[in-house]
Amino acid sequence: MLTHFIGGEPVVAGKAFPVHDPVTGAVVRQACEADPEVVDRAVRAARQAARDWAAMPVGERAGWMRRLAEGIEARFDDLVAAEIADTGKPLDQTRTLDIPRGIANFRAFAEIASQRPEDAFHLPGVLSYTVRRPLGVIAVIVPWNLPFLLMTWKLAPALVSGNTVVVKPSEHTPGSAAVFAELCAEVGLPPGVVNVIFGHGPAGQLLVEHPGVDAVTFTGSTATGTAIMKSVADRVKRISFELGGKNAGLVFEDGDLGKAVEGAVKSVFTNGGQVCLCTERLYVQRPVFEEFCAALAARAQEIVPQPMISAEHREKVLSYYALARSEGAKVLAGGGVPAFGDHRDAGYFVEPTVVTGLSEWSRFNREEIFGPVCHVAPFDSEAEAIDLANGSEYGLAATVWTTNLDRAHRVAQRLEAGLVWVNTWYLRDLRTPFGGVKLSGIGREGGTRSLDFYSEPTTITIKLEQPDV
Repeated sequence: MLTHFIGGEPVVAGKAFPVHDPVTGAVVRQACEADPEVVDRAVRAARQAARDWAAMPVGERAGWMRRLAEGIEARFDDLVAAEIADTGKPLDQTRTLDIPRGIANFRAFAEIASQRPEDAFHLPGVLSYTVRRPLGVIAVIVPWNLPFLLMTWKLAPALVSGNTVVVKPSEHTPGSAAVFAELCAEVGLPPGVVNVIFGHGPAGQLLVEHPGVDAVTFTGSTATGTAIMKSVADRVKRISFELGGKNAGLVFEDGDLGKAVEGAVKSVFTNGGQVCLCTERLYVQRPVFEEFCAALAARAQEIVPQPMISAEHREKVLSYYALARSEGAKVLAGGGVPAFGDHRDAGYFVEPTVVTGLSEWSRFNREEIFGPVCHVAPFDSEAEAIDLANGSEYGLAATVWTTNLDRAHRVAQRLEAGLVWVNTWYLRDLRTPFGGVKLSGIGREGGTRSLDFYSEPTTITIKLEQPDV
């Protein structure tokens, strides 16, 4: 049984709920469901710890971030096992991406915060300078697709900035958050600085609405982000949202077609397409359209399917496969459910899928699916490609495949997206801003932008009296 972690101690409270293995559909663990009393207790614990944690010099807090990174290294195998049990991810991906990024997040923000200079401005007889203070208690709402990576991405800058936190992971993926709570106690982190509660959507709603919470950071669907935004509006709480996407990829005829195909394989099918940065709309210049489609479809048929996170999400993705057919799509690869002939047949799998032939105004091309699927369409001119890519209510990420340097810069700067990759995908520098435009989110995190979100500047102005001569 996974128990809440509040004030440095395990707390058993609330009804138990099951957590399923996406690979087999079997129940792998039980977790406690947070009720209003649990949420209030967690927020009060964070509030009680907030003053002393905020008063600690940033260099000392950075030291704690490094200890947490070391704690992750010590519990590396436990975190890998927890992440795989909850998500069904491949071992290689979990060991080389998800858990190492957690270590990198704590170490990177320790360095960024401890080395950040402060602003000072001089006028004749006047000195103005800024100091930053933490916000207080942060509600950290974590999604199920990259649970450990995204939890640490939010925790590291929030904590090093002097805030205390209450974390609520997805009900589908509580395992790695539970291990992290244990290692917080193991490294001796002051009680109440990090608190972890488990539960479904109502528990998260109780948390973000709690009057003791000062800010909310959330990664997830646009619909949930909208609901959180409405619920915190009356108290004008600070929010940082990374929401949905319907990301576009542009393949120009002068691009390296082989690299573009392999790049599309990664950007469409990684983690079963369950990454906010994945590509669901591909636009290929007409002279290479047929060749690209054939190559991508062939590669899609070679991919070993990865599970969807839940039976409900599997049905959602399959409903879009059916929708594509009803809207007149041509299915180039996949479109159904794989048959393994073993224990995986009871799991939550769908086939990697490539379709074409739909209108830009079809529901399939307008709505986020969040599965291993993309639609491919031709374009003729650079201007048309840009219009097609920008013709979405979302604007998180985009990819451009071209060997023309001028075109790469020209097109990238005109795309309505928070992140644009040229001849690559998912290449990240933790110092750069991360976030989307339009329905894909509000605000930016990463580097000093994260520190700016998790703290409030105060400007101090001093009039300097001139001495009598």
